[in-house]
This record gives sequence, structure tokens and C-alpha cells, in this order.
Amino acid sequence: MIRVLLAEDQGMMRSALALLLGLEEDIEVVAQVGNGTDALPEALRTRPDAAVLDIELPGRSGLDVAADLRRELPACKVLIVTTFGRPGYLRRAMEAGVSGFLVKDGPIEGLVAALRRILAGEQVVDPVLATTALSVGPNPLTGRERDVLTAAADGSTVADIAARLHLSESTVRNYLSAAIGKTHARNRIEAVGTARHNGWL
Repeated sequence: MIRVLLAEDQGMMRSALALLLGLEEDIEVVAQVGNGTDALPEALRTRPDAAVLDIELPGRSGLDVAADLRRELPACKVLIVTTFGRPGYLRRAMEAGVSGFLVKDGPIEGLVAALRRILAGEQVVDPVLATTALSVGPNPLTGRERDVLTAAADGSTVADIAARLHLSESTVRNYLSAAIGKTHARNRIEAVGTARHNGWL
């Protein structure tokens, strides 16, 4: 029996997944959470064989939860299932030690098959996304450049960003300039858009 934890913030989607997975003779959904903050405590309580995680979760992202599980419950295999098939997300997921990465527009049979395959020790990755990730290449942004771009996403001024990140204004300008150059953007708004589209933030 494959014991599964589901982490999905949309209640209807979570319930539907739990229902459909529960129809399989060899799968039991032992826990459901609607945010990333509750995922690890619930996993430690129920000890699932696999965790099916959305990326965009309130509290902690699915990628953060995947890293938590790798550290705290390494026997639990992680399968990311997301609407956001972004190359950077796939790379970050692989770095976090996930066993599978699927986009949500696939059939439930694909999810069921993926769960069985990752429990058998295989890695399962959406083939179209894998090809795209290879063509886009790795994330060119440093950690600090990502921090500054993320802080700039809401339209904050350089002074606001500097205060929030405890940096000087000139340092913030340097990071923004570097990020704009690396994303081949004309300004920081375009840089944020490109970085988000590729899953680099």
C-alpha cells in the first residue's frame, strides 16, 4: 500500500485528487493539507511513503517543503504536481531531491503511474518540461539578485528595497542592473517577468 500526503491549496482540487487516488487498490491518502506550513508536521505525524506537492502553497512553497522532507523524512518520495510548468521550477525541484515533476493538465492515470514509479525508485519528469528546461539553461541569477528582484516585483523603490534587505541603495542598484543584464531585459519590470516566467524566482 502506497501511503500518500497531499499538499494542495485549492480545496476542490485537493478533495478530487484524494478521491481519485483513493479509488486505487494500492494507494491510501493518509493526510491532506492546504498550505506548506502544515506539510512537514503532518508528514512527520503520518509517515507517508510519498508526498504530492503543489509548488504555489501558502506559508512555504512546495519546493521548500520538498527540501524539508528530504532533510527530516528522507524515506518519503516527493512528487511535484503543478500548474506552473516552468523550467527553473524543475531545476530547483531536482536540486531539492524530488523524485517526480508533473504538470496538472495530465490525466489522473499519469499521476497514479508516477506514484508507483517513484516508489519503485524511478524518477518521473514531464518530458516536454524536461526538454524546455534543457533549452533554457540554468538560473543565471545569484541568490542576492533573486532577493532584490523579488523585492522589486511590487514596484518598491530602490530605497524601500535597500531598507527591507538591509543593503545600501548603491548595492541594490548594482544587483538590479546585474539581474536586468542577465535576463536580457530593458528594465526591472521586464527582468521580474522573465525571471518569473522561467521559474527563477
